[in-house]
Amino acid sequence: MKFGPLAVALCLTALPVLAQAQDAGLATDEQILLKQVMTDRKAVYANNLKLTDDESKKFWPVYDAYEAEVKKVNDRFLANLNRFVENYDTLSENDAAEVLKEKMAIEKDREALKQEYTRKVAKVLPPKKALRYAQIETRVDNMLRRDVYSLIPLAN
Repeated sequence: MKFGPLAVALCLTALPVLAQAQDAGLATDEQILLKQVMTDRKAVYANNLKLTDDESKKFWPVYDAYEAEVKKVNDRFLANLNRFVENYDTLSENDAAEVLKEKMAIEKDREALKQEYTRKVAKVLPPKKALRYAQIETRVDNMLRRDVYSLIPLAN
């Protein structure tokens, strides 16, 4: 499997939407951004896992449940980010401490979900495909996080 085309495809699909969100303000287009990224993400898995019909029947419900749970974490991330951005110029030490505490909790919860659902995927797919899923999940997450975090200004 070649990940060069995967990386290019993800960047081409995610970056224009991220740029649009940056131009319009982080709070304005975030739901559109997340919907587009999730749609593109599902296509990436479909194209790279090459599931049989039987595997698809088992995998997609697990994946959809995972995405539903991740959406809750993403909503928390966006709320925390909006809080930071809205108070950027007047951010107090207490506000910064609260944003940091929530950021750390979100990251912990996101990783716990990833671990939980990777185990579930490993129960419904053959080991090589489960490993491929986990590798793709990590690569996609890392690329998206890099792109999203590059848009967020550092606390001043």
